Amino acid sequence: MASLRDIRKRIRSVKSTQQITKAMKMVSAAKLRRAQDAIVAARPYARALDQMIADLVSRSEGISHPLLTSRPVRRVEILVLTSDRGLAGGFNANVIRRVSRYAYERDKATSLRLTTVGRKGLEAFRRRHLDVRKDHAGLYARLSYETARSLAEEMTAEFLDDRVDQVLLAYNEFVSAITQRVVLTPLLPFERPKADESDAGKLRSLIDFEYEPSKEAVLDRLVPQAVATRIYRALLESVASEHGARMSAMESATSNADDAISRLTLTYNRTRQAAITKELMEIVSGAEALK
Repeated sequence: MASLRDIRKRIRSVKSTQQITKAMKMVSAAKLRRAQDAIVAARPYARALDQMIADLVSRSEGISHPLLTSRPVRRVEILVLTSDRGLAGGFNANVIRRVSRYAYERDKATSLRLTTVGRKGLEAFRRRHLDVRKDHAGLYARLSYETARSLAEEMTAEFLDDRVDQVLLAYNEFVSAITQRVVLTPLLPFERPKADESDAGKLRSLIDFEYEPSKEAVLDRLVPQAVATRIYRALLESVASEHGARMSAMESATSNADDAISRLTLTYNRTRQAAITKELMEIVSGAEALK
């Protein structure tokens, strides 16, 4: 049985850990609020951009774009978004597991390589001996639309230069502070946005515009911009999901620390009482022996 000194030391250690988990929970909660605001601010622009592309394509017979054109898939690249730090529950493990399952279940005639954002993903895929083409270290420290656009231009160049036939995007989609959903979705070729089927959308489809300098030039500008916007939204979703997962994990850790302190305190009191009882019995036995 552990001594009273050992139990006291253990209680102090758990209390110190609990203070750290409480602080991390509060920090993650504050960062989560800012990340949520960034996601909400980005959504209207992304929806409007997709709608513009859908309207332009639906109004134009035979118009196309290299980033909208599919081809037989023999080479696949996955852009994987994880985090640089741990202590976030299953946030990183869920994405890594999903990509690993795709890698092992894919047609073996199809080659696969990865581009990673986040140190945790890079380390995990290297341990699994998967081909990592490039890692974007420290990207979250300078996260902005310009950063996402540079990443989109890199992935677009790989696709247009015929080095890959399909690019997928894997990340955690933010649902709520306690729920994140793993998404593995096509990025390139860019999926044609669906036209609005509402009455207002049908009415708008009957109205055409004059495009300067041309419809093709406008599409050349909008589609790469839409790819960059989709990556930027995925990065924002991943950041918000990370903070939500870490906040939930630290809340669970704080609750577990409370339980551990209660159990240790009970053990300490029982051990102390047993020691006192033993000493009293020794005193009584000594007194009886002297009679």
